[in-house]
Amino acid sequence: MKQCVLFLAGIALTLRLSAGDDFCGLRNHTFSAGESLTYNVYYNVAGLYVNAGVAMFNVNLDRLNNKPVFHVVGTGRTNSSYDWIFKVRDRYESFFDTMNLQPLKFIRNVDEGGYKKNENVAFNQQTNTAITNDGVFKVPNCVQDVLSSIYYARNIDFKKYQVGDRIPFSMFLDNEVFNLYIRYLGKETIKTRYGKFNAIKFKPLLIKGTIFEGGEKMTVWVSDDNNHVPLRIESPIAVGSIKVDMMGYKNLRYALSSLISFR
Repeated sequence: MKQCVLFLAGIALTLRLSAGDDFCGLRNHTFSAGESLTYNVYYNVAGLYVNAGVAMFNVNLDRLNNKPVFHVVGTGRTNSSYDWIFKVRDRYESFFDTMNLQPLKFIRNVDEGGYKKNENVAFNQQTNTAITNDGVFKVPNCVQDVLSSIYYARNIDFKKYQVGDRIPFSMFLDNEVFNLYIRYLGKETIKTRYGKFNAIKFKPLLIKGTIFEGGEKMTVWVSDDNNHVPLRIESPIAVGSIKVDMMGYKNLRYALSSLISFR
C-alpha cells in the first residue's frame, strides 16, 4: 500500500523506465539550509474548495556518518475539523549528501485514515543498496527517496527540454524501486491563493493508493525563477479533488522573482 502525505504524493510517480543520465550528478543550485515552505491543502466538495490541511517543509544542515548532509523534514496534517472525514498525521525525514544530493537515510512515520506506517531506510551509495527493517535491497545509481526527490527535481534544468519530454529518475519506496518520470508541459502564468506567478508546469504519473488515483492526472507548477519552488498541485482523489498552494516561505536562496503580484 503506497501512502504519501498529500504534497509528497505529487512526486511519488511510477512508470517502468530506466533513470536517465540527465538526472544523475545534479548539484544543488536552488535551495539552501534554513529554507522553510508552508502549504495549504484545499479539498473540493461539490465544487467548493475548503481548507482541509497544511503541509510544511524545512531544510537544515546536519552531519551523518561524518558527512555534511541536508536534513529535510516534511510534515502534513489535516485540520482538526476534518479529522473525522480522513485524519492525516504524517512526518517524513530525509538526510541527503550536500554534494551529490543522494539520500543516505529516510524516515517515514505516517497515520492516514487509520493506516499507520513506520519506515527507516539507510542507503549505501558504495554498494548501491537500501537497508530497511525487512532486509537489504539492491538499488540503482542516483536512486532517490520520496522527500529527497523533490529537492533533487528542483535542480532540473528545464531549459534543456521540449514540451512533452519525459524526465526519468528512480525512487525507492516500501522496499521497491520505481522507475519514474516527470512530463514537462512548458511555462504559463498561474494565479494561486498566494499570488500570480510565472511558472513551470509538469505532470507526474502517480502511484495508485488510498488517496490518489493512478495515472497521469496530477498537475504541478513550480516557480519560474532560480528557486523552482513548488507553487501549486492539483489532482483528483478517490472522492473529489485537492488543490495544494504555497502560502508562505522563509530564507529562499534567491528572490522569488517569478511572483508577479500578490492575490
